[in-house]
Amino acid sequence: MFVDDVLEISLLYDFYGELLSRRQQEVMNLYHEENLSLSEIADEFGISRAGVHDSLKKAEKALLAYEDKLGLVKKFADTRNLIERIDRKLENLIVENSDNGELSEALSEIRKDIDNME
Repeated sequence: MFVDDVLEISLLYDFYGELLSRRQQEVMNLYHEENLSLSEIADEFGISRAGVHDSLKKAEKALLAYEDKLGLVKKFADTRNLIERIDRKLENLIVENSDNGELSEALSEIRKDIDNME
C-alpha cells in the first residue's frame, strides 16, 4: 500500500469509521493510528496474521463502498478547494484595495470567517 493509499484510507476512516463493526474499528485503529504490525494485532486478538489482513481488507473495502455511495470525502475536498480559491481571490482583493480602508477591512473580516471555518 502506497502512502497516498494509506492517507486515503485514513481519511475515509475519519469519515466513515463509525459505520464499521467494532472489531473492524479496533483493527483499523491499531493498524493505521497506533502503527501496530499485522503480527502484533494478531497477538492482541488471538487470531492469525492472515485473519488480521482479511479484516483490514474488508474494512477498507467497506470504507471505499461508503464513499462511493455517500461521497462525503469528495464533497469535503471540493469544499476545501473552493475555500482555498476564495481565500486567494480575497487576498488579491485586499492587496488591490489596500488604499480603500473600509473595503480592505471588510475583505479581511470575510477572510477571518473563512479561516475560522477550517
